[in-house]
Amino acid sequence: MKNERLDEMIRLWRGKRLAVLGLGVSNRPLVRLLLAGGCRVVGCDKTPRESLDDEVLELEARGLELRVGPGYLENLEADVVFRTPGMHPDNPALVRLREQGAEVTSEMEIFFRCCPCSIIAVTGSDGKTTTTTLIAQMLKASGYRVHLGGNIGAPLLPHVDEMEGTDWAVVELSSFQLMDMKHSAHIAVVTNVAPNHLDVHRDMAEYVEAKKTVFRFQQPGDVTVLNLDNEITRSFAPEAAGEVRFFSRQARPGTGVFLENGVIYRARDGKVTPVLEQKDILLPGIHNVENYMAAMAALEGLVTDEAICRVAGTFGGVEHRIELVRVKDGVRFYNDSIASSPSRTIAGLRSFPEKVILIAGGYDKHIPYEVLGPEICAHVKRLFVTGTTGEKIRRAVVTAPEYREGAPEIVAIEDFDETVLAAAASAEPGDVVLLSPASAAFDKFKNFMVRGRHFKELVMGL
Repeated sequence: MKNERLDEMIRLWRGKRLAVLGLGVSNRPLVRLLLAGGCRVVGCDKTPRESLDDEVLELEARGLELRVGPGYLENLEADVVFRTPGMHPDNPALVRLREQGAEVTSEMEIFFRCCPCSIIAVTGSDGKTTTTTLIAQMLKASGYRVHLGGNIGAPLLPHVDEMEGTDWAVVELSSFQLMDMKHSAHIAVVTNVAPNHLDVHRDMAEYVEAKKTVFRFQQPGDVTVLNLDNEITRSFAPEAAGEVRFFSRQARPGTGVFLENGVIYRARDGKVTPVLEQKDILLPGIHNVENYMAAMAALEGLVTDEAICRVAGTFGGVEHRIELVRVKDGVRFYNDSIASSPSRTIAGLRSFPEKVILIAGGYDKHIPYEVLGPEICAHVKRLFVTGTTGEKIRRAVVTAPEYREGAPEIVAIEDFDETVLAAAASAEPGDVVLLSPASAAFDKFKNFMVRGRHFKELVMGL
């Protein structure tokens, strides 16, 4: 079934010059959609022509005009610009284009404008991918047709023709995607907010404001789900236009979901109902209990308790999130490459009852690491640091009040492969070796997924 709103947009765009900034995997379906609609499209990317892959060259053969390499944005002219999420809205080239009258939008913004079904959007510093996936799984278990995408995977805009009004679209949104959006979801979830991505955002205040966009344009009747235990997200409640539901490990919200004595309860209208026992959740770690509570709060009244319990007992998690890679000679190896911030690594460390051998370090996002030091002292027997942030992490540990010489033992190795092999060689039966970098991957890898898969290859090769 044709999506009339998208068809109307494409009809209006045919007489204009469209620019898609960034030709990575996520924007290529958008380029295909625009070209198929008869639009004139210029694809802009900093990658030099000689390094372009075959798919981009195939799009050129279909009519895409390429502007690539250094200076790819110089003197660019366009009527409509699709911003790649990693580019700040105040990039000088975008400012100039706006001043010249261009409309600056994004694939996700257009999707929100065209989507024929209700949208659930999840954002946060940590836990958003698992929470997004849990929401989708619970909806499916209750018989709904679900479209999962956004920051978590494939773009959804090219699939709006397949969607029906009774479906649900479940999207993960990063702060980069949210920065200049003018639409919000029917149900918005903020898992938590802690310092992150300060290499792109001007400061913490801008990062926080970006997260608020997930609910900023809601209407009465919409729903906002917030973490009651997180000071920043708790402060969002007065700004929400719709119903606010909290989830908490530390208190009983009047409306929402909470954990008490190992049981997750639902609270509404003065009534408290037990739904799920913590021990029945297959995923390890208290942070995953929080992810379940966030998902349950979002779906209150939409899914059955039986569906929630079925997902809890069968869902094994998302790749790169405390993923058990293998057990060799009594040593368990876990891939938590998604942990690109201290708060995420802290959650990973707290998932294990024993002290672990930790591999940490990577690209520097200019976020503070002091909070990580005490946690490493409490949960790590041996620390291997690598990458650009390795020294920052080492310093956070040795300056922590809890640190004692050799507890933990700290080993610094520049090369990632050598670090992994050294950590593995130091392990004894019963040990846990955990890759949880507390840093982004960009110093040595394209993204956290490539880093995680490379770690798994090294471990499988032991």
